[in-house]
Amino acid sequence: MYYRLLQLLIGIGLFLSLWIVIPAPIISLLPLGVGAPEISPGLMVLNAIAFLCTLLYTSDKTAFRVMVFGSILGLVLSSLPLLQLPRAIRQANAAMDSALGKEYLAKLSPEQQAQLRPHPFSFVTFIRQIPLSKVRQDLDIPFAQPDGQTLTLNLYRPPRPGSYPAVVVIYGGAWQRGNPASNSQFSEYLAARGYVVWAISYRHAPRYRFPAQIDDVRAALTFIQAHASDYETDPGRVALLGRSAGGHLAMLAGYTPSDLPIRAVVNYYSPVDLAKGYYDPPVPDPIDVKAVLKALIGGDPQQFPAAYKQASPTQYVKPNLPPSLLVYGGQDHIVEARFGRAMSLKLQSEDNIAVMIEIPWAEHAFDAIFSGLSNQVALYYTERFLAWALF
Repeated sequence: MYYRLLQLLIGIGLFLSLWIVIPAPIISLLPLGVGAPEISPGLMVLNAIAFLCTLLYTSDKTAFRVMVFGSILGLVLSSLPLLQLPRAIRQANAAMDSALGKEYLAKLSPEQQAQLRPHPFSFVTFIRQIPLSKVRQDLDIPFAQPDGQTLTLNLYRPPRPGSYPAVVVIYGGAWQRGNPASNSQFSEYLAARGYVVWAISYRHAPRYRFPAQIDDVRAALTFIQAHASDYETDPGRVALLGRSAGGHLAMLAGYTPSDLPIRAVVNYYSPVDLAKGYYDPPVPDPIDVKAVLKALIGGDPQQFPAAYKQASPTQYVKPNLPPSLLVYGGQDHIVEARFGRAMSLKLQSEDNIAVMIEIPWAEHAFDAIFSGLSNQVALYYTERFLAWALF
């Protein structure tokens, strides 16, 4: 009985650890590819316990060799993200300092600086989870009704009344699914630190094809401009933040005219050049990128070249754009990090401020695990970038 339990422990640890290096070939396995690197510190502990138990309590020589090999392999694999962490932090710090200046946080008050996360990663936080404070929430506020469909937003405000900078959050989901409640922990976290968070919705493909989605984002910005004072928002201090499809819309809205001036754009792992993404999909391709883009645009780039161009943020790069933070996973098999790197270089070539943060071990949607390894890193730099841009 003991051997079976220990073998099960080793098998679970090794199986989950393998997904740190094996990309998910199909969408049903994508949660394993996303989640395994994020819980790798816990997997490392699990594999270490399995290894020690094997050393102490296994007497059968054949079983001992197999179990030791399995537990050591699991331990090595689960250690990879943490082994890459110091270099990733050095590169991220250098990117922030280079783009924003080494003293970019000096203008913040001591109280504002104290609210920032002190470290890019904390094992204690991984165990206890990132704490969330109580904030004021107003849910399902209607802001537009295009084609008879009511669009709503969720509002998250600091505990005390006042006038605050705003972050407009746009969810991902391949432009086909999602809602303003997505990643609500992140919205609550920011609201507790002095931002009004407007989590907005938009119409989904394939029923509604581009440019319906960006039209809805602009409608939300118009609503925010009109109702800023009603909801304690300073309309002169607004940033856009989006994930995946939402990051794509955030860039489009931030780089083109709207009723609300935008001070900064934060893009988590979004496509930036849709035609290139169509012709050069990731390998493996668990969500079928071509099918997703066809659903958004209505066909392929040969059929709709103008629409693909219109829908690509790379087409709107010019001088004097809002500062941008781009956060990508180095193991992303939905939107590869090379697209983020190219976008960052293109922005910088036009003398725009752009910061590229690449998390080497992370898959797409890494921040779905709010207290996971990658989101702790991303959150550390995101809140510093937002504080620099909006305070």
